[in-house]
Amino acid sequence: MLNRRNANIIAMLAAILVQALASSQITAQDSTIRTKSQAEILIPRPAKEPVKSMELKTSAAMDTIATADPFIKILLFSDYTWKYIKDPSYVQDQSMFTENWDHEFPNPFNVSESDLPSEIGLWIVDSLSGYRCPDQVPVYSKFGYRHGRRHQGVDLPLQTGTPVYAAFDGKVRVAKRYKAYGNLVIIRHENGLETFYGHLSKIMVQEDEWVSAGSIIGLGGSTGRSTGPHLHFETRYKGYAFDPEWLIDFESGTLRHRLFVLKKKYLNAGSKYVPESEQEEIDIEEGDTKDREEAARKAEEERKAAAAVQYHTIRQGDTLGKLAIKYHTSIKTLCRLNGIKETTILQLGKKLRVR
Repeated sequence: MLNRRNANIIAMLAAILVQALASSQITAQDSTIRTKSQAEILIPRPAKEPVKSMELKTSAAMDTIATADPFIKILLFSDYTWKYIKDPSYVQDQSMFTENWDHEFPNPFNVSESDLPSEIGLWIVDSLSGYRCPDQVPVYSKFGYRHGRRHQGVDLPLQTGTPVYAAFDGKVRVAKRYKAYGNLVIIRHENGLETFYGHLSKIMVQEDEWVSAGSIIGLGGSTGRSTGPHLHFETRYKGYAFDPEWLIDFESGTLRHRLFVLKKKYLNAGSKYVPESEQEEIDIEEGDTKDREEAARKAEEERKAAAAVQYHTIRQGDTLGKLAIKYHTSIKTLCRLNGIKETTILQLGKKLRVR
């Protein structure tokens, strides 16, 4: 039971916040972004700034209060603090959490990599969602090929029984023992990403359960194919794994970007995280441009070479010597182009490549 003082404070706070939110929605009806400067006001420049791993609150959640937007609630804590939250019942109705929703297999998608765009912009966190590093330690086994096998994520050392946290808000798609993963939890997030947490000693969530960033989803362990206690952590998009270090600096615990541009080339097993700086981004873009230009140049050369190919239909009296003279080439070149010998008998009506 709340005493009268606490109830009055909470009621006043709620009234102010609801009124502020309602008025902000009235002025924000036209949300079209028309200029770069306007965009940088709405999305400060931004989106690339790192995000610290959230600190777990020790105060208890006391109540939720509705706002003018049915999608958004106000969560009140016992220490008189509050925060906006998304209503899970509203979020879970989105197609993101119904299509390709499967509890049996880690990859329920049937998407060809060629059908994916070259770049995919993904909001990782916003003002209504948080981030928590699953386990803040240096990576000891990185993404890529290991012992000739593809290693789909990163391995983070931790003691058996250490809490493992959900990195972002989302819905649990898989929570069970699965082959080499051992005890595995897979969480799908609103932006389409899925995060994998493998080798857990204990699973502490259920399938179809909504979890918030920072929720304890299991305890570290060494189940499945594992040589010792550690967390195997993966990030995937449409079933395709990419290096989680593109997203998270595990040693500092920070999220590298609020807005992450996932490039299709990152989905290659050899595409490991490259420390980013402004110059490195320029170098990467210039490298991509040069690669495209080189590919276009080679394609044009192949087209011209194909257009220059010429054939001669063998007629009565044709010999390699006569044809070499006629087409200003040599008998050796004619033999090389056609995979024949100088003694090969030419057959009437057959085509012979002469250029």
